[in-house]
Amino acid sequence: MIDVDEYHRMADLGLIAPDSRVELLDGEVVEMAPIGTRHNACVIRLTRRFVLAIGNRAALSAQGSIRLGRFSEPQPDVAVLKPRDDDYASRYAEPEDVLLLIEVADSSARKDRTRKVPLYLKSGVPEVWLIDLKAGTIEVYIGDTVRTLRAGETLSPQAFPDIVLEVAEFLV
Repeated sequence: MIDVDEYHRMADLGLIAPDSRVELLDGEVVEMAPIGTRHNACVIRLTRRFVLAIGNRAALSAQGSIRLGRFSEPQPDVAVLKPRDDDYASRYAEPEDVLLLIEVADSSARKDRTRKVPLYLKSGVPEVWLIDLKAGTIEVYIGDTVRTLRAGETLSPQAFPDIVLEVAEFLV
């Protein structure tokens, strides 16, 4: 089992290439699926919508690392974080910093649903969205509750109920 410090040392030593698409989940270095065009477009749309809607009320991180304790450092597609003066330059965001995490899945929905979402929730992340591009759904996880939304429906982050988003705009 590898901890986050060893994971970073491995990268520093070149054992993990700088352009590798990997993340640390429960002490295991796990390969991430390549980002396809639909996935990329969805992340771009999410980023644009959240930046415009949230302004300075939160920090937005696209495909950055979140430290979830000693053995996990995943890279969610989008993280909506509590604002900090240093924009997290001094340390990675941790669960208490997170307002919302979003995973976009084209081919990785099963792994995200069974491994990453439970890890996020167990770590104390208050809200997780899983955008399943193949199924055409957005799953909203808050605690033990899961809602599945489809095109024609709207959703709002619990931290920002004033932001109303159309599900269809993200199911590119």
